[in-house]
Amino acid sequence: MPDDQAVRQALRPPALRPGDTVLLVSPSGPTRPERVARGVELLTGWGLRPVLAPNAYARRGYLAGDDALRAADLNAAFADPAIRGVLCTRGGYGAQRVVDAIDMSVVRRDPKVVAGFSDITALQLALWRGARLATVHGPGAAWLDERTPPVSAESLRAALMCPEPVVVHRLPTEETASVLVPGVATGPLIGGNLCLLVHSLGTPDMPDLTGAVLLVEDIGEPPYKVDRMLTHLRRSGVLTGVAGVAVGQFTDCTDGWAVGVAEVLAERLGDLGVPVLGGLPIGHGVGQLTVPVGVPARMDADAGTLTVSPAVR
Repeated sequence: MPDDQAVRQALRPPALRPGDTVLLVSPSGPTRPERVARGVELLTGWGLRPVLAPNAYARRGYLAGDDALRAADLNAAFADPAIRGVLCTRGGYGAQRVVDAIDMSVVRRDPKVVAGFSDITALQLALWRGARLATVHGPGAAWLDERTPPVSAESLRAALMCPEPVVVHRLPTEETASVLVPGVATGPLIGGNLCLLVHSLGTPDMPDLTGAVLLVEDIGEPPYKVDRMLTHLRRSGVLTGVAGVAVGQFTDCTDGWAVGVAEVLAERLGDLGVPVLGGLPIGHGVGQLTVPVGVPARMDADAGTLTVSPAVR
């Protein structure tokens, strides 16, 4: 694994243990109670004590309640010493509207496990900027068994509760499996949802990707839009100095043109002069696996593996 100095740069919260209380929050879009009930059942089976945040089921159109309510739930979770984990119910949209209201001094004083993905990438980038908090890129607590089978559940449990490295293998069956540039890259794993990364450009939360292994995944974006987002990253200069690119699932990224998303990814990432590894089951697809972000990683494109240091200690 990468050097200890890189590990020390990340603030790693304690691993969750049986009996720990975790707060289920909805920083983005409104969630479905029946899916959250399944998530509660799963977390309880791991020995955890899931508790719904006061506004977890709030709704205001496409948001899970007013900005003030969503920010209040996050700040209350970070401030309460009895809460040991903050698990987001789902993504959607809205996290960027509240991240500036988070009290980062409280986050730094008592670091906790934060898990989620998709729109939650905005929250994770903000926590990395404001507190250098290592977080967990994995399924939300609004659980859907059809998309996240037992292998997904075990991957999330291990990332939350076991301070051991996480290894993800390239799957030839993934649509992005053909996206490959040989080589080995090491550095902190940074990123998540491609759309949220692009929409962080020009904000304080856009991380410095120099020496980083960039993680990208997305859903519902036609290939030309993926092209546009990658081109935007390239033209902005943020990919200069990136150590490598880990390509996750690009789910339902199709349209009527005779150019697939894998072709776009290969073209826009293949000439960066760094290793690129596609086919990683990380993202919105069936069998989604969990990875820590903000911690050192080693990506071996030849072997088809991404090995990531734990987000917890």
